[in-house]
Amino acid sequence: MLPKSPMAEALGYALNNWAALVRYTEAGFLEIDNNVAEREMKRIAIERKNWLTVGSPRGGQTAAVLFSFTSSCQRLGVEPWAYLQDVLTRLPTTPAEQLGDLMPDRWQAAREANTATPSAPATDTKITSTDSAS
Repeated sequence: MLPKSPMAEALGYALNNWAALVRYTEAGFLEIDNNVAEREMKRIAIERKNWLTVGSPRGGQTAAVLFSFTSSCQRLGVEPWAYLQDVLTRLPTTPAEQLGDLMPDRWQAAREANTATPSAPATDTKITSTDSAS
């Protein structure tokens, strides 16, 4: 194989970056790929032309915060409007040590726990003689 061939360059890259390439095998919480990050970056690239007119640096910062917020909500399966309504209503009365409970992931888990209803006890249903045709 010639040193400058595409295959030799690919093998050289793999050998030079071997420690980083196999890191996921040493730490079980790491993903084998970065598809989530790539998908998020694709959304940014697609919308780039729309953001050329944010108006000011502060507007750009606000857009970045809102984009990050909606992206997090989408990944967590949280409906952004319901989250904001609930959190902004509860925020003034929430103690500082409980603010972490208002993060989207914890908020969603608490909401799912509150909406889960215990199974109702089975009730006996009696069939009367009027229920049968003959």
